[in-house]
Amino acid sequence: FFAEIVEFQKIVGSLIELVDQLAKAAETEKMKAIGARNLLKSIAKQREAQEQQLQALIAEKKMQLERYRIEYETLCKIEADQNEFIDQFIFQK
Repeated sequence: FFAEIVEFQKIVGSLIELVDQLAKAAETEKMKAIGARNLLKSIAKQREAQEQQLQALIAEKKMQLERYRIEYETLCKIEADQNEFIDQFIFQK
């Protein structure tokens, strides 16, 4: 009977070791999965922030383009006025 108890304890001990190893492996894989999920979340947030920065840059460039367009139209009008003045000045002489 004593030998059977010792054998049972050995079997239970090896079973406990196996379960502990499996638990450690499961915990390691769980941590890897959590790390991968967090990495994906951070990448998504970075892309969102980058998209917002690019949208702001696009808006800024559109405003700059509009300012340049207005400045160009103004300069064209000034050029036309100056050409008209030059033509009138030449014809008066």
